Amino acid sequence: MKYDIIVLGSGPGGYVTAIRASQLGFKVAIVEKESLGGICLNWGCIPTKALLKSAQVFDYLKHASDYGLTINEFDKDFGAVIARSRGVAEGMSKGVQFLMKKNKIEVIFGTGKVKPGKKMDVTDKDGNVTELSADNIIIATGARSRELPNLPQDGKKVIGYRQAMVLPEQPKSMIVVGSGAIGVEFAHFYNSMGTQVTIVEFMPNVVPVEDEDISKQFERSLKKSGITVMTNASVEKVDTSGNGVKATVKTAKGEEIIEADIVLSAVGIKSNIENIGLEEVGIATDRDKILVNSYYQTNIPGYYAIGDVVPGQALAHVASAEGILCVEKLAGLHVEPLDYGNIPGCTYATPEIASVGLTEKAAKEKGYEIKVGKFPFSASGKAKASGNSDGFVKVIFDAKYGEWLGCHMIGAGVTDMIAEAVVARRLETTGHEIIKSVHPHPTMSEAIMEAAAAAYDEVIHI
Repeated sequence: MKYDIIVLGSGPGGYVTAIRASQLGFKVAIVEKESLGGICLNWGCIPTKALLKSAQVFDYLKHASDYGLTINEFDKDFGAVIARSRGVAEGMSKGVQFLMKKNKIEVIFGTGKVKPGKKMDVTDKDGNVTELSADNIIIATGARSRELPNLPQDGKKVIGYRQAMVLPEQPKSMIVVGSGAIGVEFAHFYNSMGTQVTIVEFMPNVVPVEDEDISKQFERSLKKSGITVMTNASVEKVDTSGNGVKATVKTAKGEEIIEADIVLSAVGIKSNIENIGLEEVGIATDRDKILVNSYYQTNIPGYYAIGDVVPGQALAHVASAEGILCVEKLAGLHVEPLDYGNIPGCTYATPEIASVGLTEKAAKEKGYEIKVGKFPFSASGKAKASGNSDGFVKVIFDAKYGEWLGCHMIGAGVTDMIAEAVVARRLETTGHEIIKSVHPHPTMSEAIMEAAAAAYDEVIHI
């Protein structure tokens, strides 16, 4: 069974890569051990957004009187909320199946292992092994929840994100270890449903990769919603011998024991690079990542890697972009290496967070003289009318040339607004060009124009 390209893994990196390769005329096969769409579609990006939408609707019901509406009785059905999320994921997976057929991509289910000579063994669920060969093999095996030695996951009392999405019943209390996107999104969901949530974060700020102003605003929002936040703290050990969990948490004040029904470990991800044949082929790795060049070629000709298994941001849209770039290069098209400094990051809790480019601190550390502008959503007519006026837009420009160095947002719907900054930065748009680009009123997006105007002392509405 010979192909032009075999893709190992069908997540947002793998399946997008396969489709683009087929569009370019390659004969393509994709190997998947579980479900088409990978972790993102089945256990990550998509089903979590379904859960968060249920939480948002529930929050609206709780605050119906703020909008002049009277609802006497309402409640949640936790099982139905989980079932809706699974249904959304299953529907999306079927959509990927359709795309595979539409693009004449052969789907082979089983566990793939790369071999020398541009070959791959695929072992199906019955243990039968099929050997495939190709001119090019692209590894897109993704990642899984990372486990800490002192926080082993048993899948029941200490869980990862997969278990958090399908709990049979809602816990009364939960400790979330880690305040990255995964941690705070689940913290928000369970808190909205009525679970008592405590977040334990090792770093001084929650969502520590974000601009410090964003982190501080977000922590205030978490606390306002009733979530307990512990920063500069670490879980030293957990005792699961009783009915619930007793977590020993170390802080600057010493150690304290926190009890909860369940602990969610959200301390990052671990690349899936074990037992896929890398050592046998001689593919180089370093610190849990496959080493590749700017076009995702490994050190062994004919073998490529994209997505969470290579250095760079572990994000679905990054994996898709890398895969497209990889196969376009194989097809002989003119392509430019991906600009990892212009990748948007999004967190879908309430309020949402979206950012791209340098933080204020990073810009100063790089030696830029900067202009900073902020515009609060409390001054936005659309935000006030919608009842979602928490948050702001913060923009950072190079004072000398007007280059847009960074954009950071927190508020309702900002994950749908960040693309303006991504495109503008790619086009090397200046602050003045943003100010002079007419934005529609009333919209949340005009806060970007207002923030840019604030950076140049031209803001109107504050």
